[in-house]
Amino acid sequence: EVQLQASGGGSVQAGGSLRLSCAASGFTWEHYAIGWFRQAPGKEREAVACIENRDGSTEYSDSVKGRFTISSDIAKNTVYLQMNSLKSEDTAVYYCGPGFACPGGDMWGEETLVTVSS
Repeated sequence: EVQLQASGGGSVQAGGSLRLSCAASGFTWEHYAIGWFRQAPGKEREAVACIENRDGSTEYSDSVKGRFTISSDIAKNTVYLQMNSLKSEDTAVYYCGPGFACPGGDMWGEETLVTVSS
């Protein structure tokens, strides 16, 4: 059974940092791309970052480029999203999803809430 669990969310002031984790089981992690997505209230889902585990290449949306960093620990079947210089507009539920290629998202896991106060 494929399982995905996002964690690490919380409340932080603008300018602060958080690190999200996405732990997976039930499939061969290293053969997939893993994307981080977010959805704010009243807004559409946005792909914010993705990593191709096959070659380590990464992609970022313009809204987070330079502030967020995605990384992967294949041995732990875990992908991380380091979020720095957080802004109020980063407030959203975040979740991860693997795919055969970036942006990922062929399936979804449990979400984690990030709240940034200004």
